[in-house]
Amino acid sequence: MDKEEKKFSSAEPISMSDSDLNFAKEIGKVAGTDLNSCLTCMSCSGGCPMYSYMDYGPHGIMRLAVLGLKKEALTSTTIWRCAGCHACAAVCPMAINIAGVMDYLREECLKGKYPIGDKPIFEFHRAFLLSVRFHGRSSKVELMGLHKLFTIGSGPKAWMQDAFLGVKMILMRKLHLLPSRLMSSGISQVRKIVVGEWRDR
Repeated sequence: MDKEEKKFSSAEPISMSDSDLNFAKEIGKVAGTDLNSCLTCMSCSGGCPMYSYMDYGPHGIMRLAVLGLKKEALTSTTIWRCAGCHACAAVCPMAINIAGVMDYLREECLKGKYPIGDKPIFEFHRAFLLSVRFHGRSSKVELMGLHKLFTIGSGPKAWMQDAFLGVKMILMRKLHLLPSRLMSSGISQVRKIVVGEWRDR
């Protein structure tokens, strides 16, 4: 994953013509947080381990949401590269649930069928959920195989970049070739939780 130049530092201005001023309120209702209390102090981005790999960063997404720039927020790489570690919320002086905001934006991206900002990461999520649906828990080898299958259009480099690491992990007994499964009753309960929306994209 390459580091990204921040879009807010770009000379190209962001158009406000499609601004939806109710967007922040919609997010706040679902995420249970008041986005208008954001100070744009950048504490969240300063504590984010993935900030270098995001186009806007957590503080940028918060600003886009407050300004009502829905399309820019939903098509960013930031919402998909968020690890959900809550480091941002831990350092936020206004106690804003930023990870909850990211969850909401990912769901809205899928519901609205917006272009996904980082397709390989989305496909990783999809592969993980499919593996969980099959076995009740993730199978690492199957997860890697599904992810490679879903990203087949990324070219041979994407296919081979993890091959040596995979072999090394197998030799070190860090990967089990056969998946472990939950009991059938447990799998049925897991399948009720895992929604099918990820499979449809």
